Amino acid sequence: MNIEGASAIVTGGASGLGAATARVLAQRGMKVVVVDLNEDLGNKMASEVGGAFCKADVADEAQVQAAVDKASELGPLRVLINCAGLGNASRTVDRKGNPFDLKAFEFVIRVNLIGSFNCLRLAAAAMSKVDPLEEGERGCIINTASVAAFDGQIGQAAYSASKGGVVGMTLPIARDLAAIGVRVNTIAPGLIDTPIYGEGEASEAFKESLGRSVLFPHRLGTSEEFASLAAELVTNSYMNGETIRIDGGIRMPPK
Repeated sequence: MNIEGASAIVTGGASGLGAATARVLAQRGMKVVVVDLNEDLGNKMASEVGGAFCKADVADEAQVQAAVDKASELGPLRVLINCAGLGNASRTVDRKGNPFDLKAFEFVIRVNLIGSFNCLRLAAAAMSKVDPLEEGERGCIINTASVAAFDGQIGQAAYSASKGGVVGMTLPIARDLAAIGVRVNTIAPGLIDTPIYGEGEASEAFKESLGRSVLFPHRLGTSEEFASLAAELVTNSYMNGETIRIDGGIRMPPK
């Protein structure tokens, strides 16, 4: 798919996976709208890539629609990359016999699953109105899941459920959107080196320890490696309805 001159939305685009992806898309000639809740980092990233920033809760219809409208002003909206997400480590029943807080479970589902679908449906509606390219292609959507969708660890009930939902909706939505020429794929990252691990000597030692559990290479993945795969899925018009693990071959143990 030819993306030069078109616009893209990257949620969670102010840092980590989203920031790396925003950079790659901008380098390939796209006008990128960075969607995030962090205004300082979001504006900084938008300035870096020559795009725009929209502060938005991904599960809020009005805020996401504003981002879609902004992207459509910059060029035909052809790409959405859903990178926004969060986790919550909690056992279903803790050692004191207390059940998982239901509101905490719902919050993770709201952001990771409902938020992804909210952005997807609104972006796809806008894509349906742009002129088709070769073979009737109008756009591409990429969701971010996790290896936790398949190898969820102790304490990851909410996170794994949310990411499993993202994987589960990929094929049916790809089938839905085939009618308008929009492809849908999902990336399931493993252990990726992002700001979530913090900084400093202790952080580096922890990441090195985690990296030794990866089959090969024995390290954490990088945001740039994620972004490279995202760019390939965007531009390769025969990639559709698929979930791809990018994890160095790791299979997560129970804990």
